[in-house]
Amino acid sequence: MPGATPIAEGLPFPLGATWDGRGVNFALFSANATKVELCLFDDDGERERERIALPEFTDEVWHVYLTGLRPGAVYGYRVHGPYEPERGHRFNPNKLLLDPYAKSHAGNLKWNPAIFGYTLGEQDADLTFDERDSAPFVQKCVVVDQSFSWTHPTRVRVPWDRTILYETHVRGYTQRHLALPPTLRGTFEGLGQKPVVNYLRSLGVTSIELMPIHAFVNDSYLLDKGLTNYWGYNTIGFFAADRRYFARGPGAIDELKQMVDCFHEAGLEVILDVVYNHTAEGNERGPTLSFRGIDNASYYRLMPNEPRYYINDTGTGNTLNLSHPRVLQMVTDSLRYWVNEMQVDGFRFDLATILAREPYGFDEGGGFLHSCRQDPVLSGTKLIAEPWDCGPGGYQVGGFPPGWAEWNDRFRDTVRAFWRGDDGIASELASRITGSGDKFNHRGRRPWASINFITAHDGFTLNDLVSYSEKHNEANLEDNRDGHADNKSWNSGVEGPTNDAQVRVLRERQKRNLLATLLLSQGTPMLLAGDEFGRTQQGNNNAYCQDNEISWVDWEGIDEDGRALREFVVKLTTLRHTLPVLRRGRFLTGAFNEELQLSEVKWMSPAGVELTSQQWDDPPMKCFGVLIDGRAQVSGIRKPASDATLLLVLNAHHDVVEFKLPEIPGSDQWSCLIDTNVPVREELPEFESGDIYQVTGHSLLLFALHAKGQTQRIFERLEKKLTEEGGTT
Repeated sequence: MPGATPIAEGLPFPLGATWDGRGVNFALFSANATKVELCLFDDDGERERERIALPEFTDEVWHVYLTGLRPGAVYGYRVHGPYEPERGHRFNPNKLLLDPYAKSHAGNLKWNPAIFGYTLGEQDADLTFDERDSAPFVQKCVVVDQSFSWTHPTRVRVPWDRTILYETHVRGYTQRHLALPPTLRGTFEGLGQKPVVNYLRSLGVTSIELMPIHAFVNDSYLLDKGLTNYWGYNTIGFFAADRRYFARGPGAIDELKQMVDCFHEAGLEVILDVVYNHTAEGNERGPTLSFRGIDNASYYRLMPNEPRYYINDTGTGNTLNLSHPRVLQMVTDSLRYWVNEMQVDGFRFDLATILAREPYGFDEGGGFLHSCRQDPVLSGTKLIAEPWDCGPGGYQVGGFPPGWAEWNDRFRDTVRAFWRGDDGIASELASRITGSGDKFNHRGRRPWASINFITAHDGFTLNDLVSYSEKHNEANLEDNRDGHADNKSWNSGVEGPTNDAQVRVLRERQKRNLLATLLLSQGTPMLLAGDEFGRTQQGNNNAYCQDNEISWVDWEGIDEDGRALREFVVKLTTLRHTLPVLRRGRFLTGAFNEELQLSEVKWMSPAGVELTSQQWDDPPMKCFGVLIDGRAQVSGIRKPASDATLLLVLNAHHDVVEFKLPEIPGSDQWSCLIDTNVPVREELPEFESGDIYQVTGHSLLLFALHAKGQTQRIFERLEKKLTEEGGTT
């Protein structure tokens, strides 16, 4: 195709398409290609108007400079090289490819046989070579203008010990939000609107963790069933935000920046859930959309003796090869782009064990983790690992290096099992409440390294956890075979919705128990969006394909119980922010301090004395207290603290337990801050040391010692928060 655009050699860096005000520099890594062609399309991406062979190849990077080209230009690549699948090479210039560094995508992927590098249907099909042009069916890249005028040009830096995470989905959170115009619902712009931001701020959360927003692909098998990839864990572009979340279409990346700016104005952090462990191209029978056609042998981990096949530690068909320096560079470049250009405050890494997996296995000192630790940009952000994958030795909770926080599924499972009433759980729950020191108390790591959660996007919502004993995923059209079967859930006596008043009362109390355990434990708590008012997914614990009312937050359907639960959550977050003893920077080990003559934490029996080892070992033991002494040393400086002393009482028995309030030398009065059986009180009841408190079955209590003045200020602050603009739905 004859050229018309003036070209020059350009530079091999930065990778991607970079507009400098005069033209655009294009640079693409491919170690094994023999030729690379840049394809320019008309504005709607329908017609290829020019094809330019990249004239230079420097340090395994192909590059060219096009004078006069401007933002909005639509482009893609065709890459030539050997088609030798049995040697790991799958070059096919008939397939138009996305630039891995593209900042924006245009168009929609259409599942047509032409998007595959081989001919479908034949025996050993992936060894065949398909000559059809895929351009009419695939997405294209768009050159963007990165300029933006930030109101808040610096990122929010919430200290880890003050962090409360809130996991949500861009589309699902606002799709049914009646305070937003229909055109903004389900978009970045909608999420940044004042009614949404004010509501989040009023909850007391500090950091909004967004499920994947990188450009992703809808799986063909889901589309065939009328479903979709709603969650987005199927990335095809690590620098581009998915076009379906823009109100004004592709290229409008200022909408995303404006959303981040609005969150920062409110003092809220933005955390991105990122998926660098695999791509949407699948295994050897998947489509050729980008990485596979650019340099398959470099981008993916292939079977050592059979490079035709992919290592599948992700369970999705392929695994990105972060042992390759250029692939590692792409991932770290992507992370820095989102921090520097989009001003996000941190990342949650999906299947993060894979990112630290070298050819010989998981290595907490591997290339990716080392890169993040020494990088002056990334080391200053919040880095959160999902510390497991499907590969050998994939479960690594507590195994990540200093500087990282980790999702702690042991907290989730232990807390669920305890409140379900399982035997033999109390002793492990003690570890989870105090920051899971058995997992994280090494190498100077802090309790905040444990990301505590009861629910997340994957699994039951809080409402469904106490309403269903079995999963109900029929809407996924897999005969309810998908999703976890072991949810440690309990339906409180009736499966699903019920009008039984006693069951409903118990369920609401169980919700409060679970939320209180989460927000009153040491470590970093994470709430799932909508749990604060009892959102349901109708028993579906794997709603990854449900872009509909099953997954969307139902703002209009919040009832009286939901509003009361939300107010209870605000009480908990207010207490957590106000009482430093609930978020200590050092692990509570129970060690006795000879100088101060006290233990930072004690485990109390209902008799008001310390639990014995025999009591801990008694499987039916389901009621105990946690006494956290506010005078205990909180840093390396040897001096007493002056925090409130708290008593947390947990009773998972079905029946009332008489609990004697312990006697503390020099003190004789307790104030009851929380009783999940009596969530609303006009004033704080006070009790003498030695008094017997009737602890209702399935309930949690929080007492403060000699803290009337302090707790009164807490609830004055609470009342103010509840009356702030946006404080109620």
